Formats: sequence, C-alpha cells, structure tokens
Amino acid sequence: MQWKVNSERSLYRDQWVDVRVADIELPDGRHVDHRLIHTFTSAGAVVVNGGGRVLLLWRHRFITNTWGYEIPISRTLPGEAPVEAAARTVQAETGWNPGPLSALLYVQPSADLTTSQHHVFHATRASYVGPVVEGYESEHVEWVRLDQVLDLIGKGQIVSGTTVAALLLVLARS
Repeated sequence: MQWKVNSERSLYRDQWVDVRVADIELPDGRHVDHRLIHTFTSAGAVVVNGGGRVLLLWRHRFITNTWGYEIPISRTLPGEAPVEAAARTVQAETGWNPGPLSALLYVQPSADLTTSQHHVFHATRASYVGPVVEGYESEHVEWVRLDQVLDLIGKGQIVSGTTVAALLLVLARS
C-alpha cells in the first residue's frame, strides 16, 4: 500500500538540510503529519589493499558521542557523479588515491525519515598521495585487517550503518 503526500512545507532549512512536515493520507483515509529531512546524496568507498586490509577512518561522532571506524564518505557536489565524489572523498579524508572504483552498494540509510542516498564503491588498490587534506574528519586513518571487521562490529567499534553494510558485502564476496 502506498501513502499519499498531499502537501509539504519547510520547518527549517539551511545549506545542509531541509526539515519538512508532510500531510500524509494513509490508505484507510486517515491523515497524519509526518516529519522528513531532505539531504544531499553522498558517496564513499571501501578500499582494500593487496594485503587484505581495508582503509578506515577512526572518528568521533559528536551527535552520539561515540568513536568508531568508518569508510570515507561525503556529499556529492553539484554536477559531480557519485564515483567522482567517492574518489575525491577518499583522497581528501585519507591521503590515498583509490585505484579504479566499481559500484558496490546503494543504500538509503534511513528511508523512513530522510531522503539521504549513499553510493558506495569498491577499490582493490590505492596509492599514497600525501597528508590528509581534511584533517578534521578523523583522529587517524588506518589500514585495518579485513578479517578483523566482524570482531570490530561485534565490539561496537564499527556502527555506521552504511559502513557495516558495505564491509559485510565485501566480506561476503571475498
């Protein structure tokens, strides 16, 4: 069954988000006010080297006040293809230029609340190009053994939904 959107209006808007309220008509005819958040499309990558290690960021998320490993991922810029954004983001956040990127995963991390879309790519090599450009993104960049990923998820050291899904898919395919 499909919910019908009768109208939407903005509650708050800035350069990052547009928080809206929608008048939704349910299939039984009832109406509800539903909040939604319009956001930008993001792209990132799982980069695995020949030694079976994956390139991850160790970062703090102030919203949940937690630390964890994440793949490099960021918003796409206007006119930028997701694969271009993924390559740019990996290099800026890690100092590594990913080898050829192939599509790995497309997810909508919270389709019940946001329009957020994540395009995740996969590379099997990378070359070091220099220090991290965006040093505020993480405490440090680390090549983590891929065979440690399940243990890190179990310990709560990898909790980002997109990172978990992408890494599990890479593990399932290896």
